[in-house]
Amino acid sequence: MELHRFLDQAGGVLALVSLTATVVWGLVAADRLALGPRGRLLAQAVHRALAVGALGFLLVHVGVKVAEAHASATAALIPFVSGTAGQAGLIGLGSLAGYLLVLAAATGALRSAFAGRGRAAHRWRMLHASAYGAWCAGLLHGLNAGREAAGWVTGCYVGCLVGVAGALALRRFGAGALRFAVHRRPVGAHAAGRRPQSRPFTVSQGLRPRTPAPQTPERLSASSGRTELSPRRSA
Repeated sequence: MELHRFLDQAGGVLALVSLTATVVWGLVAADRLALGPRGRLLAQAVHRALAVGALGFLLVHVGVKVAEAHASATAALIPFVSGTAGQAGLIGLGSLAGYLLVLAAATGALRSAFAGRGRAAHRWRMLHASAYGAWCAGLLHGLNAGREAAGWVTGCYVGCLVGVAGALALRRFGAGALRFAVHRRPVGAHAAGRRPQSRPFTVSQGLRPRTPAPQTPERLSASSGRTELSPRRSA
């Protein structure tokens, strides 16, 4: 019973927090300048895991609200079927956010089918960007629908807003600053006014066997001539 009450009050908040973390890690995983290949793979794995968590909390939230008769099954499945004003409009907004989240998750699972295919990759990015629409619609739905939010719930919403805004700002301005630093960095040691450092001598280089030159007829005759002349010079 306590778990049911907790999910009734916090299921939507957990879904929004998971969606926020998914969006933030998606922005982190898309940064090619700050992260190497391994870092991007790790960020993409966290991004996918959080997306699965967001879908799970979304299903729990919808199921609890329908079971508690806070919304009808038709209103939960069909956006704005009961109207666009007041509480019906807010419920429709939450239903729309759910479908946008499902679309973003589905395109994320099918990413390999669109990767590196020109226009198909561009269309994939546009479809996958529906996660931003899901986040905005979910934020508006959570702030206005249902009972008056408690203090910790409002704090979670504010944290979600700050997290996504910070990630977007870091992606926009941080990547630009990093590109500027890379382009301004002098290329080579001569640009910095320093003498280039010579490569250290290693033992393997000194002991490396030399490849013998091919023995042509001219080389064989010249070597035999030098052999015959050497006794005469000594005499």
